[in-house]
Amino acid sequence: LEALSLAAGGGEAAAAGRQLLEGRRATLASALELEGTVLREGRLTQFVANNLERRIRLSGAPRSEPPAGGGGSSIPAIDPGALQDVVALAGQVAAQVDELLRNVHCGLQALTALSVGCIQTYRDGVESLGEAADLSIRAMYALVARCEELDRAMQPVPALAKRIRDMKGTLERLEGLCK
Repeated sequence: LEALSLAAGGGEAAAAGRQLLEGRRATLASALELEGTVLREGRLTQFVANNLERRIRLSGAPRSEPPAGGGGSSIPAIDPGALQDVVALAGQVAAQVDELLRNVHCGLQALTALSVGCIQTYRDGVESLGEAADLSIRAMYALVARCEELDRAMQPVPALAKRIRDMKGTLERLEGLCK
C-alpha cells in the first residue's frame, strides 16, 4: 500500500506530496476495507481479504468464464512462482516440525527412562527397607525370647545365693569355734 501511495505522490513538492500521499492512502484503505479487513499499527498496514478461499479459486479460473460467485471486481491471477515459493517454504516448515517432533520424542523418551529408573530405585529402596525392618523385628523377638529364657534360668539364683550366705555364716561360726 505504501509503495503504491508513494508512487502516486512522487515528483511533487514536499507539503503537497504529503497531503496527496495521505489522501491516496485513505482512498486505498477505504477501497480495501470494502474487500476485507485493514489493520494499521504505526507504519505497518495489514490486509485480510474476505472470502480468501473463493478469491484464490476464482484467480485460477480461466479469464473467459465469468466468476462463479458473481463478484464484479477482477482479481489478478496468482503468480505460479509465488505458489512454488509457498510450497517450498511449507516443505521447510514441515521438515522443521518433523525435526522438532523427533527432538521432543527423544526428550520424552529420556525423561520417561529417567522416571522409570527413579521409580525402580524407589521401589528397590522400599523393598530393602521392608526386608531390613522385618529382620530387625525378628531379631528383637529372638532377643526378647532369649531374655525370657535367661530370666527363667536365673530364678533359682536368689535361693542359691541365700544358701551360700547361710553356708558362709555357718563356716564363720565354725572358724570362730576352732580358734
